[in-house]
Amino acid sequence: MNKALEANIPAITTGGIYPGLSNVMAAELVRTAKLESEGELERLRFYYYTAGTGGAGPTILATSFLLLGEDVIAYNKGEKIKLTPYSGMLSIDFGMGIGKKDVYLLNLPEVKSVHEVLGVPTVSARFGTDPFFWNWGMIAMRNLLPKEFLRDRSKVQQLVQLFDPVVRAVDGTAGEAVSMRVDLECSDGHNRIGIFSHKRLSKSVGISTAAFVLAILEGSTKPGVWFPEEPEGIAVEAREVLLQRASEGTINFILNKAPWMVETNPKELGFGIYS
Repeated sequence: MNKALEANIPAITTGGIYPGLSNVMAAELVRTAKLESEGELERLRFYYYTAGTGGAGPTILATSFLLLGEDVIAYNKGEKIKLTPYSGMLSIDFGMGIGKKDVYLLNLPEVKSVHEVLGVPTVSARFGTDPFFWNWGMIAMRNLLPKEFLRDRSKVQQLVQLFDPVVRAVDGTAGEAVSMRVDLECSDGHNRIGIFSHKRLSKSVGISTAAFVLAILEGSTKPGVWFPEEPEGIAVEAREVLLQRASEGTINFILNKAPWMVETNPKELGFGIYS
């Protein structure tokens, strides 16, 4: 941060879709809630879905395996908690073009930054993929492989090379769709959601990254290093244009809408904890 400030260089920590665009969606949900709701911020949940590897192949595969070796950091009523990775399954409706998908707890950086920057006391993030047996495989690896193995990048890379041919074969039928859903709940019942869905993960990431680059070049970011949800990272007045640009080509993009716009409510299966 200090070096960036001294050099008068603006920078943000991430400019993809998640984390990145999802952080900005969360920031807009919170900003609007503070204007429209008389209640307190209670809970914010990130839900992510990618068909297969989304066309990213070994990259997303390696990242997913490494995350299985990390405790999930979440927040419950302001308290930092540790949970088991790829547990706490929820069946979430991602709306038009995607439908209902199973998602599982993962340790993702936007949970901490959103909790601290936006002041939401309860925050968590979940991820799921298709076909369904890949989710089963992730659970099996979490249970069968020691954490030391899953935290060793060289060993994980060997595992990726082993699975890569099979994964690529399945990707051919699974497609590359990606979807994000961000849910915000307030104490007075003011609940709002945002959904971003695209047929191709790789293309959507490129478009989103370009949108962030344009925002920085246009002066929306102050010198220093910032999270996207910070007003110094992406100025509040620049968020709307950023979201418009980043959502180009999506099959579904909504923000600040009531949950009834999605057909079904989240339903937790198994031992209900910190959804």
